[in-house]
Amino acid sequence: MALKAVHVSDVPTLDHVPETASLALHTTRFPQGVEFGRSGLKIPKFMVVGHRGSGMNLLQSSDRRMKAIKENTILSFNTAAQFAVDFIEFDVQVTKDDCPIIFHDNFILSEQNGTIYEKRVTELSLSEFLCYGPQIEPSKVGNSLWRKTKDGKILSWNVEKDDGLCTLEESFEKVNPSLGFNIELKFDDHIVYQQDHLIHVLQSILKVVFKRAKDRPIIFSSFQPDAALIVRKLQSTYPVFFLTNGGNEIFYDVRRNSLEEAMKLCLDGDLQGIVSEVQGIFRNPGAVTKIKDAKLSLLTYGKLNNVPESVYLQHLMGIEGVIVDLVQEITEVVSDMIQPLREKGEEEAIPIGGEEPIRVKAKPQFSEQELSFLLKLIPELIQL
Repeated sequence: MALKAVHVSDVPTLDHVPETASLALHTTRFPQGVEFGRSGLKIPKFMVVGHRGSGMNLLQSSDRRMKAIKENTILSFNTAAQFAVDFIEFDVQVTKDDCPIIFHDNFILSEQNGTIYEKRVTELSLSEFLCYGPQIEPSKVGNSLWRKTKDGKILSWNVEKDDGLCTLEESFEKVNPSLGFNIELKFDDHIVYQQDHLIHVLQSILKVVFKRAKDRPIIFSSFQPDAALIVRKLQSTYPVFFLTNGGNEIFYDVRRNSLEEAMKLCLDGDLQGIVSEVQGIFRNPGAVTKIKDAKLSLLTYGKLNNVPESVYLQHLMGIEGVIVDLVQEITEVVSDMIQPLREKGEEEAIPIGGEEPIRVKAKPQFSEQELSFLLKLIPELIQL
């Protein structure tokens, strides 16, 4: 892609939303609706988001849970819906014939006669993309799926429960309607995209969302700064979050290199929140207060979100939700933090609006001084 500056002010607003679309995102998984406005996202409880459904696949991992169900599939999404998750997160790209599909990697790999072939996902047609993996028709055999790990190894994409690749439209039709969608707008970090190309891709995605979303809660997110700004300009119905590594990696685009830059982008572009890699937060815990003071919402992702103690600490820090791979384990942990009135024992009743009070189970109490010391200690521990 040739280099071309993106002037978001020049992007036309294309917010053609059907009358059935919901401005306040209500879901039965929350005691109250999740509301978005100019002042940010109002979440009535700590939110759990299933990463690529019921968790990403790590083929080189010895943990069977990381290879249990094929990520980013209808099976994975509906498996996550069996637990107390509020949203699922998944990656959307657009094929060369303008169909939004769900797939994480920039390239799709297959093996033929002992040779591995790779193709860029966005250079495939929809029919070519759907020829990979398990097929709907039992008589058809799909192209084998392989995957390249971060360290360059190429592994057969074998999981315990497999499922076929899917489109964005199919996910709206087949996934539990009470489950919110965190739609990550996926672009290649190594490409500088032209403005016209970004607009075209995002319009293809929005067309499906506006047609199919109905009352389903939707959040858009992207690591691509211009894509995040443009999708916010193209529509005002659904909130847009900027994804950031929080300074853990350095990119050519400085807007991606720190929580401070992420906050500046959100405020300048009228975005509603930030999704940060959790280590970026733990290395810079003071940023949480700044983000909250700016009326921005804050979610996190990363491996540490599969550790209950890490999730609990984020709850104490005021972070509003976590994207996790171990959906069952972490939803159980979160339900122990804040749960409906049904348990016996030491609990405190907390009223929320006109709803029935929720009960918070007894847990360690920290003074402001102790919590301040803990937050100062975390960055040192992360460096070990």
